[in-house]
Parts: sequence; C-alpha cells; structure tokens
Amino acid sequence: MGGIERVTGASQPLAHLLTAVGARKDAGSSPTGIVGRSLARQLLAAGDRVRVLAEPGQTDGWPEGAEVAEGSITRPAEHAEVFAGVDGVFLAGAVPATAPDALAIAGDAGVRRIVVLSSHGPEYEQAYPPETWFWLAIERAVERSGMEWTHIRPSAVMGAMIEGTYPATGSDWPDTIRSERTVREAFLNDGCYPFIHEDDLAAVAVAALRTGEHAGAVLEAVGPPIATRSRVAAIAEAIGCDIAAVDLPPEVGRARWRRRGWPDGGIEVTLYALREYGARFAELTRWTLDQRPSVREIIGRPPRGFGDWAAENAGLFR
Repeated sequence: MGGIERVTGASQPLAHLLTAVGARKDAGSSPTGIVGRSLARQLLAAGDRVRVLAEPGQTDGWPEGAEVAEGSITRPAEHAEVFAGVDGVFLAGAVPATAPDALAIAGDAGVRRIVVLSSHGPEYEQAYPPETWFWLAIERAVERSGMEWTHIRPSAVMGAMIEGTYPATGSDWPDTIRSERTVREAFLNDGCYPFIHEDDLAAVAVAALRTGEHAGAVLEAVGPPIATRSRVAAIAEAIGCDIAAVDLPPEVGRARWRRRGWPDGGIEVTLYALREYGARFAELTRWTLDQRPSVREIIGRPPRGFGDWAAENAGLFR
C-alpha cells in the first residue's frame, strides 16, 4: 500500500485515517461506513489526503482519491502500517479490548489528533463499574493516549436504516414500504426520536479533524426530535405515494425488532427514547437547541432535515 507522506508544514495537505466496521446493532452504534464516506468526500474536497481502514463489506463506495485498505480497527496490530504518515484519526468502530493497542500504534506513528465517533452511552456507563464500560472505556483510553482528542456523541443517524445499524426504529421501513407501502411501529402516533443527517455528522468530524478548535471537547452532534409520523410523511412525499401507518403495542414492536436480530438492550433503549422524546418533546428540543457549540455553529450552516434525507434516498423505498 502506498504511504502518505508526513505533514511537515502548512503547505502540505493534512492526512487522515478513517476507520469503518461492519454494521452493528448494539445500542449507540453509528453507521461508520455511511458517515465515513461522507467524511472522506468532505475532506478530499478540502484538499486533504484520506486513507481508510475498512472491514470486509465496507471497502466499496469510497470516493475517488481515498486510499482504501481492507482490515479492522478491532485488530490494529495487523494493520499498523495504515497509521504511518497520518496527522489525525477518525476512530469509528473501535472496541475497548483493542482500542489501547490502536492508540499506542497511532502514537508511535506520530499521529497528533484522535476524533472519536462515540455515543451517549458514557453518560450512563459512568454510574457502573469500569469493567462494564464500552464507550466510556474507549473515551478514557483516548484521553490517556497523550494525543489531542475530541469526542463526538451523535444522536441517531438518518442513514442508519441503510447500513442496518442502531436504532431499531425504521429498520424495516425500506422493506415494508417497497413491498406494502406500509410502516408498522410502536409509539407511531406519539413517538419521536432524535436524528442527525450523516453529512452533518461528517461535517462536525471535519471541523474536529482539521483544526484544534475542539481539542479536549465533547461535541454533542445532536439533531432535534423528529416525530415518527413526520418521518413517514417525508418519505411518502419523496416517493410520491401514500404510506399506511400502523401503530403497534410496544410488546409487538419489541417482538418484531427481536426477530430482525436486534439485541434486547438496543430495543429497550429505542422504546424508551420513542416514549420519552414524544412525552418531553418541547423540553428535549430545547435541550438540543441549547447545546454549545451547536451543530450549526460547528459546521457553519443550518443542519439538514429529514425531508432532505428522504428526497436524497427515495430510491431506497421505491
């Protein structure tokens, strides 16, 4: 694999390593491939150099100009060469067991900056013993690495249903809308869920990777709560067809998601969030708007809405 030269001055383009893993259905997991491809496009457009370490199944679809190597960030010792000449790493899909190894290799290679695609899990994990941590273990390892760091804690990503990652809500919509023009969901009438467009999440990562402005910060890359019915309506408008909406009892929704392979933890978090964001819509919308720096402030433009995403991905539902 061709190497990326070390950044030696302001005139040299920054070099970044992005990691992507196969779809995970665990609570808090983001679609690393979808976000990473958008991030790669944006970094290349800025004139930077991009290298990708992607698991099998995630190696296709990267923009021209990105250097793609097949492998897994969960086995960093097998792929130490990808860290050579890299200024910053977008650490997505790491696991606690091997994250310290990846960070040690990165540090030895001269990496200066780590941007973690994290979760809101650390807010809850800190109440439990360290041996039970997942996201918090990764964040703490990064903080101890000696490299400059930024943690990005996103809300659910709109494109999660494409890659098959968390959240469970909407995970079967492409299938049922294409085949039946129907959506079936628990809390369909009253439920809400917070989403961010993958391009906006990637733009937050661009800001963290390319400057030191957000060093040592936890960035709340959160979108506002979106009513389930408004998501269905946006897709219906995008495809130009009516979509029937069926409100399921929670136990039925739980069973449907379980049959699709979602773990109980992710299911319960989804049901809880649908209920809570619906019941506390105004309060949690205000919480989102009050975050500083806001997504809008970080990326320098208004975040994109679900209607935009539905129009861009209408083919998924036709």
